[in-house]
Parts: sequence; C-alpha cells; structure tokens
Amino acid sequence: MLLFFDVTGLTQCPSAGLHRLEAPDVDTVKEEWMHWQNMLLPGSSACLDAYVESYKNISREPSLHVKPRALAYQACRFDIAASQPGKGNDIDPYQSQFLELRQRLLYAEKENKKRSHELSSALDEIKRIVAKRVNLTTNHTDDMKWKVLNLTRKLPVHLTNMYYYLPHLREYEDAIFPNVIFGQQRTGVSLVMGIPTVKREKQHYLINTLNSLLYELSEEQKNDCVIIVFVAEVNAEYVNSVAESVKTSFPREIQSGVLEVISPPASYYPDLSNLKKTFGDSEDRVRWRTKQNLDYSFLMLYAQPKGMLYLQLEDDIIAKSDYIESIKNFAAKQSQEWMILEFSQLGFIGKLFKSEDLPLIVEFFLMFHKDKPIDWLIDHLLWVKVCNPEKDAIHCEKEKARLRIRAKPSLFQHVGIYSSLAGKIQNLKDKDFGKNVLYKAHNNPPAKVDTSLTTYQQYTLEKVYIGKDFFWASAPVAGDYISFTFLNPLQVEKYFFRSGNVEHPGDKLFNTTVEVLTADEMLRKELIDNGSKFNYLATEDGYLKIGAFENGIAEGSIDKSIGKIQAIRLSVNSDSPVWAILSEVLIKTSGN
Repeated sequence: MLLFFDVTGLTQCPSAGLHRLEAPDVDTVKEEWMHWQNMLLPGSSACLDAYVESYKNISREPSLHVKPRALAYQACRFDIAASQPGKGNDIDPYQSQFLELRQRLLYAEKENKKRSHELSSALDEIKRIVAKRVNLTTNHTDDMKWKVLNLTRKLPVHLTNMYYYLPHLREYEDAIFPNVIFGQQRTGVSLVMGIPTVKREKQHYLINTLNSLLYELSEEQKNDCVIIVFVAEVNAEYVNSVAESVKTSFPREIQSGVLEVISPPASYYPDLSNLKKTFGDSEDRVRWRTKQNLDYSFLMLYAQPKGMLYLQLEDDIIAKSDYIESIKNFAAKQSQEWMILEFSQLGFIGKLFKSEDLPLIVEFFLMFHKDKPIDWLIDHLLWVKVCNPEKDAIHCEKEKARLRIRAKPSLFQHVGIYSSLAGKIQNLKDKDFGKNVLYKAHNNPPAKVDTSLTTYQQYTLEKVYIGKDFFWASAPVAGDYISFTFLNPLQVEKYFFRSGNVEHPGDKLFNTTVEVLTADEMLRKELIDNGSKFNYLATEDGYLKIGAFENGIAEGSIDKSIGKIQAIRLSVNSDSPVWAILSEVLIKTSGN
C-alpha cells in the first residue's frame, strides 16, 4: 500500500493503514510503521526512528503534526527507494508528488511565520497607541491639561538620524513631541513665526515682543499666520506661569489659534554637564549655546508642517507695523532660488526659511549642536551647499549671497539688554532698522483738549491730536478721562483711537469707554432727567456711551439721529497696571 496526500486537506487515502494525519500516541505510530517496514523494507530501523521522532515533535507542538509526519514518511520512502532498486518502480511515480508536497509545506510554514509576525506587530502597535492615549488623558501639570499636537507619533524617515546625534532619545520615544499648553492646531498658513523664550535673571521681554508683533495686524493677516511661543524650560511651574501670562494678555489670540504656547519634555535634552570647551568660551557659555541649538531645532521641527514659510525670531524684539506685508512682498519678488531671507542683520533674528528646507537645516544643526553657535552653523551650511574648495573666499561669498539674501531696511530691532545667558549684557542694535513711526497723524477738526492724566515729559495730548507726536501718561486710574471739545458743534461720522505704539505696544487703554456729548441742550437735559432714548447708555452728566476700547483700539460710527456733537470723551473705568499711550486720533466729520 502507498500513502497519498491531498494537498488541500492533507488527509490519507482510505487504502492506507493510517487513517488520518492526526497526532496518535508514539506506540500506535510504532505499530503502524512496523506494518510499512515489513511490507517495504524489512530490518530497516532508521525509517522507524525518523518517523517516531516526528511524533515526539508533535507532542511539543500539536498544531504542526501534519508536516513532520508527512516529511518523515517521505524521507523513509526515498530511503527505501534508494536501498531497494527492485522496488523503486513502485515508488518513483509518487516521488515528484512528495517533492511538491514538501515545497508547499515549507512555503506554508514560511508564510505562517510571516503572518504571525505581522499580527504580533499589529497587536503591539495597538497596545502602544492605547497606552499613549491613556497617558495623554492624565498628562497635566498644576490642573492644566497639556494637549499634544495631532500629528503622527512616528518619527519621519528624514529625521531618524536624530537618534544618532541625540542617542539618549532611543530610550525616550516621545521626547521630540512637545507639550502643547495652548494651541488650536492651526495649519495651512502662509507664515509661521517661532519665538523661543527662557527664564532670565532680570527683565523679561516676551509680552512686549508679542504686543509688537500683533500690533496693527489685520484680521486677515491674523488668520493666515501662527506665532509659536516655545518656553524652552522643563520646570513646570515656570512654564505654566509664562503660558498663563500669555493667555491673560492675549485671550482672543489664544482662542483663535494665532498664538500657541509649547514646551519640551524634560527627556528631550541630553546631559549638558560635560561638554567640550571650544573657541575660548566658558563652560556656562558652551552649555548655553548648545542648549540654544537644541531649542531652535525642536521649535523648527514643530513648526515645519504648519505653513509655507518659517520666520525665526527672539523674545526681546520689536517689529515694524507692516512687517508681514513687507516679508511676503520681498519673498514674492525673488526670481532665484534662495534658502534664507534676512530681515535683520543681528544674530538669528528675522531669518525666513522655506518650511520644506527645515528638516535639512535641523539635521545640520543637530549634527554640530555641541560645536558652534547657531549663526555660525547657518553660515557653514551655506558653505557646504555652494562653495567650491578650489576657489577663493570671494567666490564663496558670492555663491552664498545667492542663497542668503538681505532685505533693507530691517523689519526687526533687538531691544533686550539682559541676555538669557546669566550675567551677559548686550546692547545690540540694528542700524538698518531706522526709526519707527510711533504715531499717525490726521487732520482733525479744531478742538480744546483736556485730560486728568499725568503727562510724561513732552508727550502731550495736544501733539497727538494735531499729529505731531504721541500722547504718553502715567498709569490711569478709575475716573480719569481724555476729552476733545469742539469749538463748534459738528456732525461726526466716525471716530478711531489707537493706544500703544510699536516701541511700547503694551501701554494701552484698558476698560475705557468712548462717550459723546450732544450739542442739543434740550436733548442733553432729557438724557440727564429721563435717561437715553437711543440704543446707548447715558451717563449722569448727559454723555452717551457709544463704544469702548478693545485690544487697545476704539473705533466706530455715530448715529446721525444723535445730531451734532459738542464733545468726545474717553473715560477710564478701572485702575490700569501700565502707562497709557494714545498714538492715533481720528475724528471724521462731513467736512474733513
């Protein structure tokens, strides 16, 4: 009798002594095999040993019992055929079938292992994702839940070299993903601005910097940009205090998504205690500049997928009021390929990059983060890209100038005195910045001006009204006022008041209302006696409250039914923690 195997079901033909390829006990196998031994090869014990051994394997792994038994039997039959030439004719017709079966079984085993590995990997990934989501729901500091940007947690292929430059990251899988403290995950904008900030020993400049950047931005411009504040510290208490300060100062910008506040995980930074001192720098300075390189790299990686262009700034600057429009116009005019557009000649301020170039730039920074300061590394990157070692330095500078293009005048000015490096004083000024326009002039109608505020030096209320300078006064208190009384009653169409200016954007009017006094004495008396018949509240002295300052600006039109206006007053309703600047006054009438 001969054994035949059905490849799909792997069952024995009914004519065989072994009824099905299932895993019987070893004794049964011996008895069955003796039947075959006596028929085909008397005295052969090698086949029996191989066949029995296959069933011992079955007892260890029952699910694989078909293959070892079949292969053991196949091996024995080939052994029989080789040793019994006379009986070979009975076996040869089936030899090819056994060979084909063997190959299929080996292939099936290989595929089974492959599928098993894939399923195991998928299960591990599911477990990891679930664990991360559980961690995210509990990742908070001082009752403030930290959000994580909804990006893939897998490191992009082009950044896998980070593990080589920062080998400690292999132990901290999530160390390159930020804590997003405030942010609406805005993407798809034209311009992303990055501002790293750290704890300073003395003066802090961040809020003034943000005020300057947001000053005079239109709603359209705000909707097409993101400003990322990167608090490059790992002390949770300090990070939260900075975040809350930004949120308190700019609640609308946080809510809309134009402002984001992020911080790094503590595990992002390697050990910075044993760095090699170079270029005569002290140990503290080497540590400071090395961390700075890591900070810029982290911020750039986070910003890269958010928009088309990335603008690197610092936390102690002021900006020209039209900086966004100027940047976009300058970039659009470039007819050649560029890598960096510079809008300040100082350090790493006002450097514009294409977002698509940031991965390459970051990798270069990380490659040499312990060796040189960030501005030197940028210059070296340009050298690597375009300079020919066989040509002179003049040729190299020309080639680099093709990729690094300077815009004038500068759009950003450095204002900080106390560096983030402890003990360092820096009075750096960009000579190409020029003078900022600190006020805006308008042709206003003749009026008598008056205020209860204490004027600072020569910055009088008269000067802002006639367009000669801005008005500056010490911190207002509740009950203070600024008034403009017209020499002749006027039909006022609209008004516009701007507080703060580019150099002092935080000196705004807060909780201040705009009030008008009608020239009609009968109407004025009626307002005092009976209250307003208009859609405005009336004050006790007959003024109508027609508007209020919001984010430093008050603007609006005046209902014609009110009639001619005798005076306009700005009334302060609560004490202010800051001084006040009035940098623009516009009273629009039918005659001007």
